[in-house]
Amino acid sequence: MTFTHSKKLDHSKDFILPCRKDNLNTIKEFLPIDKPDFDGSFSTHQLLYGKTGNRIYLIGLGEEKHSAQIEKTFQKLAFETQKYWSKSIQVYAENLSESEVNKAVIGLEMGQYNIGEFKSKKEKNNETSITFASTKISNKILDEGQYTGETINRIKALVDAPPNIKTPEYLGNWAEDSSKFANYKCTVLKHKELKNQGFEAVLSVGKGSVNKPVVIINEYNGNSSTKIDIALVGKGITFDSGGLSIKPSTNLHYMKSDMGGAAVVLGVIELVAKLKLNINIVGIVCSAENAVDAESYRPGDVINSYSGKTIEIIDTDAEGRLVLADGLSYAVKKIQPEYLIDLATLTGSVVRTLGYEAAGMFTHNEEMASTMSKIGYNVHERVWQLPMFEEYKSDLHSDIADLRNFSGKPITGATNAAQFLESFTEEHKNWMHLDIAGVSFGSSPYAKMKSASGFGIQLITEFIKSKVMS
Repeated sequence: MTFTHSKKLDHSKDFILPCRKDNLNTIKEFLPIDKPDFDGSFSTHQLLYGKTGNRIYLIGLGEEKHSAQIEKTFQKLAFETQKYWSKSIQVYAENLSESEVNKAVIGLEMGQYNIGEFKSKKEKNNETSITFASTKISNKILDEGQYTGETINRIKALVDAPPNIKTPEYLGNWAEDSSKFANYKCTVLKHKELKNQGFEAVLSVGKGSVNKPVVIINEYNGNSSTKIDIALVGKGITFDSGGLSIKPSTNLHYMKSDMGGAAVVLGVIELVAKLKLNINIVGIVCSAENAVDAESYRPGDVINSYSGKTIEIIDTDAEGRLVLADGLSYAVKKIQPEYLIDLATLTGSVVRTLGYEAAGMFTHNEEMASTMSKIGYNVHERVWQLPMFEEYKSDLHSDIADLRNFSGKPITGATNAAQFLESFTEEHKNWMHLDIAGVSFGSSPYAKMKSASGFGIQLITEFIKSKVMS
């Protein structure tokens, strides 16, 4: 799919006609009939035919409250109708703001995602050229929307990929390939180097798998400063059996998605590099497969970590916080970023708390919390701040190690996990943890089974942009 810009709409050819709810007067001049059965309700569309037999797709943008989700209505239109499109189609964008055009492009690009990558017979998307007709927009807006949509599709493909393909090494190869065409630096630390540098928690989690762990370090330097503005750390568990604390078999096949946080980190670094933002960022992905084997780490073990702190293992299914602990310690000690954010599909507790509509946000920095919350509403990737009260920390107490990895209690699980991670941040003043377990992967109108949502790419990229501007 390619996107171009024109100042005029060709009425004789196919075009898409966006409209707010109950606001048909704004597009009346383009309608072939006076009263179509269409009111502009959000995520609706209707096909009309023009005088030359050209297709006119009316598309509903809904009310003002739907502004943050405009890409969804364009995604749905593309998904349901693009098989009928010719090689080119127009979008009348004179009534759209630059932000709305950006969202429209993202949605159209997201409509190209094909979840059936591993089927023997693949469906092919039409190669369509889409022209936005407006006197107000620039090619830069179109490019940014396309880069964003493409990146969302790429991380969705990563999350949806089967675990026999998507090993830790596969993530490392993905990052290396990405770094070459997006122009950033990628370093993949493998088993020997992880041992030499002291990534003991990552190694412990990966001991039971034939697919050995890796740590991926992606560096994008958008300016000449030596200071790193933002470090992102992602949980990259490519399959989570639960280890010896094995999970029930129901929905176990969905544990291929336990690297959703890593996917966001990989995608954001790629996108920021494509956008050439004036900022320096580092992405760290700690990736392992949590498997069951004679060499698997056990409940009751005491393991070491990059920080030097010892950890008593209560539950081997609380493995994500272990790999993140090493990633956070590495970021604090080696990179010393101004802002430090980790993302992970970490706990079922956050799903029970917030459901599937928001990520759990944990931080002591209210400025970061306010900024992230506002951005979340603007891009419809919402976050909700949960408490980190001092009283909860007693749940991390261990008699035989510096701390334990799981409280064993059926309450405050997401907070306990966040406070475990906090123990490895050296009290970094600008640290935030995002638990995306409920929003990274789930039910979708575009698949019969659960699949990746793409959550996090716009949220984190817009946060990064807010720091470029400040």
